[in-house]
Amino acid sequence: MNAKSKDLLKAWVDPDDAPEITEALIASGKWKVGGRVVTRSEALAELGMEGSATVTLDTEVVDAFRRHGEGWQAKMNAALREWLATHQVI
Repeated sequence: MNAKSKDLLKAWVDPDDAPEITEALIASGKWKVGGRVVTRSEALAELGMEGSATVTLDTEVVDAFRRHGEGWQAKMNAALREWLATHQVI
């Protein structure tokens, strides 16, 4: 077979040139599970990547994160992850 593959006609793109994946980019995406559009929380829960918990926090802490507007819970989660990365939890 001497025909050229159509895949070879596409220009190669260096993966290092891909845009940075940020929380804002992820939040702006459409999430689908089984062909239906779902919220980010539903998609992550379906993948077993996110759960929910009830915790008691100081009002000042919650208010400080809420002042940042939409996505404040994700920012709180990121802050907790950062803390975990620098502290040994027994």
